[in-house]
Amino acid sequence: MSDPTNAELWESHADWWQREFTDGVDPEYTEQILPIVREWTAGFDRVLEVGTGEGQVARAVVAANGSLVVGVDPTVNQIDEAQRRGSGPRYARSGAEALPFADASFDAVVCCLVFEHIDDVDGALAEVARVLRPGGRFVFCLNHPLLQTPGSGWIDDQILDPPEQYWRIGPYLTEQAVVEQVEKGVFIRFVHRPLGRYVNAMADVGLSLERMLEPAPPEGFLARAPEYIEAATIPRLLTLVARRT
Repeated sequence: MSDPTNAELWESHADWWQREFTDGVDPEYTEQILPIVREWTAGFDRVLEVGTGEGQVARAVVAANGSLVVGVDPTVNQIDEAQRRGSGPRYARSGAEALPFADASFDAVVCCLVFEHIDDVDGALAEVARVLRPGGRFVFCLNHPLLQTPGSGWIDDQILDPPEQYWRIGPYLTEQAVVEQVEKGVFIRFVHRPLGRYVNAMADVGLSLERMLEPAPPEGFLARAPEYIEAATIPRLLTLVARRT
């Protein structure tokens, strides 16, 4: 395989994301991510979603809170689909590293499973802080940086006597970018960073951590992935909730 840019991969595979993770198809969104976002954006009038994709999170915030919601994404095929689906949010094409908004434009910023695909983590978090008003909230959902490290997974070792089952953690402290084949013919680029890399970068730009959520995998996910049931005490999602100081 050649080495296409991250943007090219997302343009090529936007339909995969829309097919596999939206419109109620994915239980981790419907049972976990969307309820978390709705809860932690309640009461905030102007909300920005960075990396909105086709807009399902943005639509959920509008439906739950009646907020003015703007979603941005660098992928043309995602923004076109978001605009086609409508239902309230406004959309603009933009990367996370240069948001096209004035300082303190929003009361809350949401970002779900996006920073795993961003190289300039410092620039993107600085932009989040810049567009948030003082006291505004940042709701930041990630694949758990420790427990979902590349190379992590459930091990059922029948060679040992007695057999052992455990969760293997990959090279957690090593920052690395990998292109993974997530299904046949679909390649997506992921960037792994330790959790401290995110928390310290947030602190550097005035985003002060309020809550850290590590929910267990939802029932709908376990029903679809019975091989994960033995590892059901291992969270897949991490949500950091921060305030702009």
